[in-house]
Amino acid sequence: MTAPGTRAGTPATDTDDLDVEEALALVRDVHKDPGDDGTGRPPGTPAQPSGGRHRATPWPRARETAARAARAQGPRNGDGGATGARRAPVPLPLGDALGLVLAAPLEALTDLPSFDTSAMDGWAVAGPGPWQVREDGVLAGHAQPDPLTDGEAVRIATGARIPADTTAVLRTEHGRIDAQGRLHTTREMLHGQDIRSRGQECRTGDQLLPVGTLVTPAVLGLAAAAGYDTVTVVPRPRVEVLILGDELLTGGLPHDGLIRDALGPMLPPWLRALGADVVAVRRIGDDARALRKAITGSAADVIVTTGGTAAGPVDHVHPVLERIGAELLVDGVKVRPGHPMLLARVSDHQHLVGLPGNPLAAVSGLLTLAEPLLRTLAARPAPEPYTLPLKEAVQGHPHDTRLIPVVLRGDHAVPLRYNGPAMLRGVAAADALAVVPPGGARQDEETELLDLPWATAGIGVCFT
Repeated sequence: MTAPGTRAGTPATDTDDLDVEEALALVRDVHKDPGDDGTGRPPGTPAQPSGGRHRATPWPRARETAARAARAQGPRNGDGGATGARRAPVPLPLGDALGLVLAAPLEALTDLPSFDTSAMDGWAVAGPGPWQVREDGVLAGHAQPDPLTDGEAVRIATGARIPADTTAVLRTEHGRIDAQGRLHTTREMLHGQDIRSRGQECRTGDQLLPVGTLVTPAVLGLAAAAGYDTVTVVPRPRVEVLILGDELLTGGLPHDGLIRDALGPMLPPWLRALGADVVAVRRIGDDARALRKAITGSAADVIVTTGGTAAGPVDHVHPVLERIGAELLVDGVKVRPGHPMLLARVSDHQHLVGLPGNPLAAVSGLLTLAEPLLRTLAARPAPEPYTLPLKEAVQGHPHDTRLIPVVLRGDHAVPLRYNGPAMLRGVAAADALAVVPPGGARQDEETELLDLPWATAGIGVCFT
C-alpha cells in the first residue's frame, strides 16, 4: 500500500510548512494534474514522514480537511467541482424534513393568497356608508359568497373569501349598528382596507426559497401554505458506530479492571444532533478480524469508531485501515485532548472517523472531524465563528490547540474544571468548548468558541 494520503505513482513532496493554497499550486506545477483530494495536503504529499511516525495536522487544518473530504466525494457540478452531497436528493413529507437542507428551490405552486380574503373579523362593505347589513354571513372555508351592491354590508370572518364588488373590510371594533339596523363606521375607512388581495405574498412560479435553505419550522409552514406535501432535500448522512474495547461494560458498576462504556450511550444522540442518521451501533471489542469485517461490510456514508487509534498492542484501527487500502486524510491532530484521532477515506463514497477512547478526547474528535464532515455531507452551512473573552486565564499546551469546556455567563466564557481526556463532568455542564491556542490564553482574551448542538436551542437538537 502507498503511504497514507499518497496517490499511487505520485512522488512524495514535503509541503507541510506551506499554506494550503501554496501547496496546491506547488503540486499542480509539479504534476500538471489539478484537483484537491480532500486530504488537507496537496495530492502527492504523504501523511507520514519518512521516519515512520505520523505528523499530526494542525487543528484548524484538520477541520478544513474534513469538510473538503465530504465535498470531494459529492457528485460533480458543471464546473467539475463536487457539490458536497453524494447521496441523491430525496422528496420527504413535510413532517420528516425538519433540519435538512433544500435540494431544489421552493417555488410557489399557487398565488398566495389564492383568492381575495378578509384580514380581519368585521363587515365586508360596498360603497360609502351607512350600509344595510345582510342577514347571512361569510365564514372561512365556505364557497364564494354572493356579490355586494352599493350600500350593502355582510358579516365576514378572518380568512373568508371577499364578496365581489367589496370596497373594504370594516373591523368589528370600528363599526356600530344603529336602531334601524344600519352599519356606520367610527373611523375613516380607506378603499381596499383590510383585504388581502390575491397574490399579495407571491404569484405562481415565484421562487420562495433557494437551494441550500435549512428547513426550519417556518419553512415547513411556508411550504404547506404554498401547496407542498413533500419537499426535496439532501438526506441525512448515514452513520454506523463501532464501539471498540474488551474492557467496556454496558451495565452496573466498574469492577475488576472493567469500566463502563460512556461513548455507546453518548455518541448516537450526539451524532443525530449533528444531523446524522445513525443506522447501527455495534460492539466489536478488541478484535482486528471483526473490525475489518464490520468496516468492509458497512453501507454507511460515515463509520465512527471509538478507541484503538493509538499504537498499543490492541489498537487495531491503523493496521486494519492499511490492510483494506484506506487512505489516511488526517492521522493525528495537534489538539488536546484527542491527539490520536484520525480521518480516513475507505472508498470513494465512505469515510471513517476514528475517535480516541477517552470520553472527552472523543468529544474533541467529534467536533474536530465528524462535525465538519457530516455538516458538509448534509449541505448545511458552516456556523459563523464567534469569540468571547475568557473569565479566567487558561494554561495552554506548548504546541497544540486545547479544547476546554466553558459555560457562558453574560459576555464571558467561564472555563470549567474536570477537563482531562477521560472526564465528562466538565462537558456535561458546558455550553461550548473554548478553542485555546498553543501557549494558552490570558484572562479577558477573546477566544473562539464551538457551540454544543443542544446549547444553541436550535432545530439541530434531534435526539430521536
